[in-house]
Amino acid sequence: MLSVQQLQINGRRNDLLPPTSLATKRGQLILVTGEGQDHRTALALALSGRMKPSNGVLSWDNNSKTKKIRLASALVDSPGINEPEQHLSVRDLVTEDLSLIPRRYRGALLSKPWLKVNRFEDIAGLWIEQLSPNRRLELLTALALADPATDLLVVDSPDRHSADPAAWLPRLQALASDAGRPLAVVAVVSALPDNWDGPAAVIGNAVPQPTETKQAAETSSDGEPATATQPAAVEPELQEDQNLQRTAQ
Repeated sequence: MLSVQQLQINGRRNDLLPPTSLATKRGQLILVTGEGQDHRTALALALSGRMKPSNGVLSWDNNSKTKKIRLASALVDSPGINEPEQHLSVRDLVTEDLSLIPRRYRGALLSKPWLKVNRFEDIAGLWIEQLSPNRRLELLTALALADPATDLLVVDSPDRHSADPAAWLPRLQALASDAGRPLAVVAVVSALPDNWDGPAAVIGNAVPQPTETKQAAETSSDGEPATATQPAAVEPELQEDQNLQRTAQ
C-alpha cells in the first residue's frame, strides 16, 4: 500500500509541491489532479522515490525508506525527466531501457524477442514522435514493467498527449486490475475525466486552511492562549528549487 501524508517540497518562492495526502493499494488506480506541470512532476518524482520531500511522510508497504520505494516503483513518461527523446526509434528505446533492467533479469531481455513477445513488432521501426498516444503509453508502461520488482507505477501527465481520456485511461485501469500482476497505479493529470468515479485526490489537499492557521497562531505551544505581546511567527525563507533532472536517474 502507498500512503502519503502531507507530502511537501520547498520551492524558491512557493511550494514546488504543496502539502498533499493520498493513499492507494495494489489493484487500484488513483488519479491525482494538479494545475501546474511543476506540481505534477514534483509529486510524481516524490511518489516514485526520485525526489526527497521537505516535509511529510511517504511509505510503501509500511516502509518509508526512499531506496525501497524507488526500487518498487517506476516513473513513466515524466516531461523533461525521463520522457523518451523524439528522435529515438522504438527499437532503440527498447534496447536502451532493457539495458537498465537489473542484471539478474537482463539475459533474456533482448529487444527483438521482447518486441515480438509484447506485440510491438508493428511499431519497432517508427520514431517515438510517430506513435499514437495510446500506443506510446502501452509501450512505456510495458517497458517499466519489464522489471519484475515493479509494483508501483507512477505516470506523469499522460493526458498531455491527448484530450481524450480513452487514449490513456483504459490502459492504466487494465494494468491496475490485472489479476496476474495487480499494481498500484498513480496517474498525475491536469483534470479528472468527466466519467471518472474512482479514487481521486488533488495536489495541495493537505494545505492548512485559514481557520486552522488562525487557531494555531492563537494557541501557544503549551496549549495556553497566546498573549497580546507574543511576537507573530515568521515564515522561514523557502529553499532553492530542486533540480528535477538531477533526481530522475
